[in-house]
Amino acid sequence: MGSADIVPGVSGGTMALITGIYGHLIEAISNIKFGFLKPLFKGDFKGFWNQLLEEIDFKFLIPLLLGIGVAFLTLAKVVTYCMDTHTALTYSFFLGLIIASAVVLFKKLNKLDIKTILFAVLGAVLTYIFVSLNPIAANHSLLVLFISGMIAICAMILPGVSGSFLLLLLGQYKYMLNALHELHFTEIIVFIVGAVIGILGFSKILNYLLKNHEEVTMAFLIGVMLGSLKVPAVEIVNSTALNISAIFPCLIVAIIAFVIILIMETKFDYIE
Repeated sequence: MGSADIVPGVSGGTMALITGIYGHLIEAISNIKFGFLKPLFKGDFKGFWNQLLEEIDFKFLIPLLLGIGVAFLTLAKVVTYCMDTHTALTYSFFLGLIIASAVVLFKKLNKLDIKTILFAVLGAVLTYIFVSLNPIAANHSLLVLFISGMIAICAMILPGVSGSFLLLLLGQYKYMLNALHELHFTEIIVFIVGAVIGILGFSKILNYLLKNHEEVTMAFLIGVMLGSLKVPAVEIVNSTALNISAIFPCLIVAIIAFVIILIMETKFDYIE
């Protein structure tokens, strides 16, 4: 998830879907209601600890967050190097990942009717319009970074919606990537605080939709994935100029990524 979230156009939420932890992730986050603070204010430390363990799934969240953090700190340079040096091949890999993820999700739909098709089309159209927007010029004050964290994290947990691409549109992507490279802790901490506040609110909405309107939510997410394909597709076309000798390796890499996802899907439990 951390590796995917670094790349504009690729979603960590997609990786969570592929590995079968998406439902668990949304539920674990939405269950955090800060009720454990009430006994703390009363000086009831035992009650605080018991409530903390009840609300927060440490066994799930700690290794997940550690993995995402390690990826951010160690793979940021690797991913950006691949994007800069092997642009077409890197985005071809992402293209294969996203297409396979949409196929896997489509297979999980219980029914295909007009309603689900309309929501899929809506998701595709809105996402296509979104990724077609031009980046805006913005300053890098702590307030702007805080708000950017709140907004980007919501996209990062949505399959097919890239939080990094959203940061790119907000004019904060390169600045935050540089902050990670050079360990500017003030900027990183402010961004993380904004992200935590944003994800706690948004996850509750998403958890409600998945539990009460699963079919149309999944259909909408499939559309979101398909609409987001414009990002890697444009990068591939720009890098290869549609030269046959350059397109063929990209096709092979995309197929490899596609097959990897289908194999992974058979090895992991999926959303219940």
